[in-house]
Amino acid sequence: MPYPSQVTGTTIIETATALIERDGVESLSLARIATTLGIRAPSLYRYFDSKSALLQAVNLRTTQDLIAALIEAAASSSQTHADRIMALAHAYRAFAHAHPRAYALAYSMTDPAAQPDPAALAALAQQVQAVVAPITGEATSLAALRGLWALVHGFVILELAGQFQRGGDLTSAYTSAVEAYVRGLSE
Repeated sequence: MPYPSQVTGTTIIETATALIERDGVESLSLARIATTLGIRAPSLYRYFDSKSALLQAVNLRTTQDLIAALIEAAASSSQTHADRIMALAHAYRAFAHAHPRAYALAYSMTDPAAQPDPAALAALAQQVQAVVAPITGEATSLAALRGLWALVHGFVILELAGQFQRGGDLTSAYTSAVEAYVRGLSE
């Protein structure tokens, strides 16, 4: 059994995230995390005073990882602004598919204490708005950002929940929907 001082807050967050991805948030408990780490549950309270505090940390980490994926996507696409928006949209969807339960958790928490840090969400919005603004103009870039996020997030959440039952290639449908939105931005 590892000594509790060998466990870090980061290790606990990573373990919690892995358990959430494997078994769902409903199965997560501090006792289960402690067992997985090979320590006693009270040791976790040195880092997180409640399950809600731990979930907030998981959500913050998920949001930070999503931001990093989007920054990388935006940087790797040096084409047009429309190409950068498409790269962001595909990176967003890829992240959600790679981390479906952590992604869904980050955007479904009703407990204010477990929601992602507003500053992290603002940073995410700023990254995308910076790509949208050259197409729409600064004055309407926030509205365009919100519309894009509603499209991308809504599609991904419905897709992950298995709500698209009519068949067809969902990747093509997603691409077509985002392309149509981007075309509308430039009109």
